Amino acid sequence: MSFFTIGHRGVMGVEPENTLRSFVRAHREGLDGIELDLHLSKDGALVVMHDETVDRTTDGKGPIKDFTLAELRQLDAGQGERVPLFEEVLEAVPELPVQAEIKDVAAARVLAGLLRERALLERVSVLSFHDEALWEVRELLPEARTVLVAGRTGPDLVSRARTVGARLVSLELRKLSLDVVERCHAADVEVMAWTVNTPRDLALARALGLDGAATDVPDIKRAVAADR
Repeated sequence: MSFFTIGHRGVMGVEPENTLRSFVRAHREGLDGIELDLHLSKDGALVVMHDETVDRTTDGKGPIKDFTLAELRQLDAGQGERVPLFEEVLEAVPELPVQAEIKDVAAARVLAGLLRERALLERVSVLSFHDEALWEVRELLPEARTVLVAGRTGPDLVSRARTVGARLVSLELRKLSLDVVERCHAADVEVMAWTVNTPRDLALARALGLDGAATDVPDIKRAVAADR
């Protein structure tokens, strides 16, 4: 059974997360794709960062939405890296599949416009915890690939995925059960988990029959390749 590996914020276990350095490393290590997070800057740029604030991952302080792109560029995002634009990541790892997670709902319309303008629908999947963000993307781009990221595995999981047009759901590994995976697969919805970082995690993911996983470390890709 094929099992895909997605570099979580690049390979954040060994490089500064959501930086060009991290994404390039993920590509070099042979990950099947990368996952990144999107917010809008004060002046509407699509920037790659996980948190609502810059505090944890840079040497700055404050909400991302209060910074212009030029101001964000002055921050150190780890080992001298700068906060990248979404477009810069696409150019840094050409052709590598990308899972773009909308953290700021306002970014949905901007992302949809970029995907249309640059003909990226085959390469980029749109993820979010926010159903309304995925719905907006699908309204603007019916052919877009959407992925529902869910914090819970309740009985409405499959119906939520169908509503936003998602053929893949992304769930926390520790919250998954065989029953949940089987329910999704019966509805033709694939399942991936986050975050799979150890041999034990990978063994559990395999036992559950998952289709893939996000990982912070290159070792998981090598383990999957060896298993094949």
